[in-house]
Amino acid sequence: MDELPLVVITGASSGIGAAAARVFSAAGHPVLLLARRAEPMEALGLPRALCVAADVTDTAAVARAITRAEAGFGPVDLLVNNAGMMSLAPVVDLDPGHVQRMFDLNCVVPVLLSRLILPGMLARRGGTIMNVGSIAGKTLYGDHTVYCGTKYALHAMTEGLRRETAPHNVRVMLVAPGMVDTGLLGNTGEGEVLDAYLAYKKSIGGGLVAEDVAAAMLHAYRLPQHVNLREVVVAPTVQDA
Repeated sequence: MDELPLVVITGASSGIGAAAARVFSAAGHPVLLLARRAEPMEALGLPRALCVAADVTDTAAVARAITRAEAGFGPVDLLVNNAGMMSLAPVVDLDPGHVQRMFDLNCVVPVLLSRLILPGMLARRGGTIMNVGSIAGKTLYGDHTVYCGTKYALHAMTEGLRRETAPHNVRVMLVAPGMVDTGLLGNTGEGEVLDAYLAYKKSIGGGLVAEDVAAAMLHAYRLPQHVNLREVVVAPTVQDA
C-alpha cells in the first residue's frame, strides 16, 4: 500500500491539535507537530512524527521544520492551522497584549503558514489547507468581542483563499467548532465572565471532546480531492447558539 502523505498540525500539544495528531497518525499519516512545548507532543508517542517546539508566529522556524519534515516524509498534503488563543472579557478590561496575540495567532499565522506550503500545492495541483475557526466566527457572544472579531476575519480569509486556490485544485476548508472541552480558557481570568461561560458549558453537558472535532476533520480531508467540504460546523447537538 502506498504511504500516506504528510500532515502538518499547529497547536498540537493539547486540545484539538493533539486529538488531530492522534487521529491522523492512527489513519496512517506521518505528521509534523508544532507547538511551543515539545514534551506534550512527544508524550503522544506517535510513529513517524516530527515534534518541533516553535512559536508559530516565528515563520522562519516553521519553514525550517517543514523542510525537515518534507525531507523525510515527502511534500505537505494537509496543513491544519489549529493554533489559536481565546481571552474573554469586555473590551475595556482586555489585556492589550492578549488583543495583539489573538490577532497574531488566530488571523496572521494561518495566512503566513499557508504561504509556506501553497507554492508546492499549486505546482502539484493538489493539497488541502484546513483552518480551525469557531462558531464564534458566525455568532457574536457577550464578552467575546475581540475573539469573535478574529474568527470572523479568519472565516472571511479562508473563503477568500479558497476562491484563489480552487482553479488549481487545491482545497481550503474551514472547521468551526462549537463548545469543546479543551484548555482554551486558560487566558480568561477568574470572575463573572469565566463563571458564566463555565455555567453554560455545564448546562449542555460539558461540550464536545476534542476527538469529536478531529474525527470531523479527518472525514472532510478523506473526501476525494475533487470534493471540498468547504465549511464544517461541529457542535454539541444540544448547543442552542
